[in-house]
Amino acid sequence: MRRTQVSTDRTSLALAALRIFVGLLFLIFGEYKVFGAQFTLRGGFEGWIHQFLQSGAAYPFFAPILEKFVLPHAHTIAFLVAYGELAIGVALLLGLCVRLASAFGLAYMLSLLFASNFPGHEAQFWQYFGASLDHSVLAFCFLCFIIARADERLCVMSYLRKEKPRLPPL
Repeated sequence: MRRTQVSTDRTSLALAALRIFVGLLFLIFGEYKVFGAQFTLRGGFEGWIHQFLQSGAAYPFFAPILEKFVLPHAHTIAFLVAYGELAIGVALLLGLCVRLASAFGLAYMLSLLFASNFPGHEAQFWQYFGASLDHSVLAFCFLCFIIARADERLCVMSYLRKEKPRLPPL
């Protein structure tokens, strides 16, 4: 029984550490997009979308979505991306609404994967996985955070729920 408890404690601690690390990544990338104007106001987001389309990096089924929906609304979507990354980062870092933040993170990583990781029509099956490592690994992290209790350890709510020791009355 004790060995199982130690294993469970280590697993939940490792999952929490991974959640915090992923949260820090998203906090860093969201912060520069929110507090800098290049991505949102000066065409940085739109430039990336054009680059994905022109280089053939977008999956063929996803390219029309980028062309007909994302580009016409690039300014608004750039702000959604920036503030979304920041919100996901804060949520994961603090351990608040982890499953909800992870669901949005998973959707975001899949969108990025389909927008920018197409290896080409002539690629071998395994090359699809190799081309998508930068987004698929984070997508699997988010999937694990959704399935498991990634908010059990090292989260703000666990510290807030603990009762403060009370002094006996005088």
